[in-house]
Amino acid sequence: MSDIIQLAAEVPFDLGGQRLDQVAAQLFPEHSRSRLAGWIKDGRLTVDGAVLRPRDIVHAGSRLALEAEQEVQGEWKAQAIELNIVYEDEHILVIDKPAGLVVHPAAGHQDGTLLNALLHHVPALVNVPRAGIVHRLDKDTTGLMVVAKTLEAHTNLVAQLQARTVSRIYEAIVVGVITSGGTITAPIGRHGTQRQKMAVVVGGKPAISHYRVLERFRSHTHTRVKLETGRTHQIRVHMAHVGFPLVGDPVYGGRFRVPPAANPTLVESLRDFPRQALHARFLELDHPATGVRMKWESPLPDDFTWLLSLLRQDNESFV
Repeated sequence: MSDIIQLAAEVPFDLGGQRLDQVAAQLFPEHSRSRLAGWIKDGRLTVDGAVLRPRDIVHAGSRLALEAEQEVQGEWKAQAIELNIVYEDEHILVIDKPAGLVVHPAAGHQDGTLLNALLHHVPALVNVPRAGIVHRLDKDTTGLMVVAKTLEAHTNLVAQLQARTVSRIYEAIVVGVITSGGTITAPIGRHGTQRQKMAVVVGGKPAISHYRVLERFRSHTHTRVKLETGRTHQIRVHMAHVGFPLVGDPVYGGRFRVPPAANPTLVESLRDFPRQALHARFLELDHPATGVRMKWESPLPDDFTWLLSLLRQDNESFV
């Protein structure tokens, strides 16, 4: 299944004398520059009926015409997997992702993913890159994600993410007592020897996380983390880097620690917490069609709130 895209526009006076690819980006901003450049090279975007190169100059009054077929983006299959939909209109979809759901097919997870579920819920997403997924959550991280339902929304949301105007705020339970909030500015890249892991490395991609304390316990802290960038495993890597790894993190968690003389129920819950204690709590962005600022909040999941209640009880026992 594919969509035919047909657009036309006249080059206004103030854009005359510029390169074709630059003019096209101004006249058709709902499509990315790379996508437009590909259509120009393929002869799908013409100037007064002629095929030009992206760098060729176009003049005021010329007519740009685009007729292209939006190719199916992948060989993925639709699957009827239940989604917790927080918000939906014809442009975007906001979901509250449960623990255990992989976002995108990869080695070892060819199906049963969020992408497969999205294709079943909105079949037209087969025509949008990555079925509209513009950012990811790790398999066992819970919480809010936005999905683009159209090419235009996809281009807009990717631009917002790159401009860092999408607000993504997480909550986590970390090992150790944080005295005050702070900002972690440390580049992230592949681990030098363990290629499945990320790490703070020289020459990695810039990564910035802002954290603050919500509640302190005897040996743990409930913290809120705001992402300025969105690197793979960013919060997990950054918090471990500054000595406060996430509870339950099987990759970056470090050695197991419990408060001295803790209740056996708390010890067991900390030891057996089934995932990294990380939840995407708040999401805020400009609606890609209306420009209206929108915000969503996801309640903490049951396993997270249960662990918090045990940590509070432990605190009270040693006052």
